[in-house]
Amino acid sequence: MARSRPRLAAIDGLRLLAALAVLSYHYTVAWRIDGVRLPEYFLPTTVHVTIYGFLGVELFFLISGFVIGMSSWGRTLGQFFASRVSRLFPAYWAAVVITGLAVMAFPLSDDRPSLLDLAVNLTMMQQPLGHDPVDGVYWTLFIELKFYLIMAFVLARGGLTYRRAVLLCTVWMTVAVLAPTLGSPALNALTISDYAPYFIGGMALFLIHKFGPTPLLYGITGFAWLVCLARVDDRMHDVNAGFPVPSWPGLLIVTLSFAVLLAVALGHTDRIQWRWLTIAGALTYPLYLLHNELGHIVIRAAYVHTALPVWVVVAATTVLMLGLACLVHRYVERPLSRRLLLAAGPMPSPVRIPAARAPRPVELHGSLK
Repeated sequence: MARSRPRLAAIDGLRLLAALAVLSYHYTVAWRIDGVRLPEYFLPTTVHVTIYGFLGVELFFLISGFVIGMSSWGRTLGQFFASRVSRLFPAYWAAVVITGLAVMAFPLSDDRPSLLDLAVNLTMMQQPLGHDPVDGVYWTLFIELKFYLIMAFVLARGGLTYRRAVLLCTVWMTVAVLAPTLGSPALNALTISDYAPYFIGGMALFLIHKFGPTPLLYGITGFAWLVCLARVDDRMHDVNAGFPVPSWPGLLIVTLSFAVLLAVALGHTDRIQWRWLTIAGALTYPLYLLHNELGHIVIRAAYVHTALPVWVVVAATTVLMLGLACLVHRYVERPLSRRLLLAAGPMPSPVRIPAARAPRPVELHGSLK
């Protein structure tokens, strides 16, 4: 009997770390707390660290490549669709309603969403439909949807196999690297050229986890890492924080993200099975969806109506958002996800993966079925 690998609890911890990094960036850097002065005025030391929190999104995409490879393995297109709908939409629907009503009732600017905007946001397709998002963080969800579309195409061709996964990584990476030089916005959008290396790197790391390390998989992972460094360097030059922002910490953060996920793929973190990490992983998605606009409303209100130090307000708001995420997960996401999965019928579990060996590289020259 093949040996089963334990649950990857370390990935749950990485998810929470990524969410808290993005939260810290949004609360301390990405807006003017009093509506006038730059964030550095209130948190002169903190902002020079939390400015790099936006890279939590890159870590999310890297993890997504790993996890989606795992969750789509052995599943049909219909099963993959059901698993993604049940995972993404319950917490998202709750976040859209809660955030939309809060922003309409307590707007921080004149640009408040309409009821039509709120309704369209429930589809998660507000960007291509030309409507403003209820919360700015939703832009990443459309990136994820495009990744799922690419995976759906592979599954529709007969399922995900080692050869197909490797072929997807190599072809997608080649097109994503070349697309910006071809002057085609449509091709850039379809191939997710800015973020494709993270998804591809995550998928290659998943293949290492499932089949074991090979020079080919190390090569794909290494190339994805190098392209990610180039992408991050470009992003760091575009940061406009009101103070100098060195790019080397961003490059280090991306490198550490790859290194830690490689350690997970190689099984070095299998002994980490702390129960609180599983809980943390469950709260990450609703926390990410809820924290931004709601947090800004709470922080602004506390700043105006209390004399508390800004760092205390930010810390208290973070705890409040964690509590709200817990409620949404417990009373909306978990029960509704179960109902959606039951309605979709039984499907194989993607969590425990038998240890296996990768096919010999020479087999890549044969059939790709």
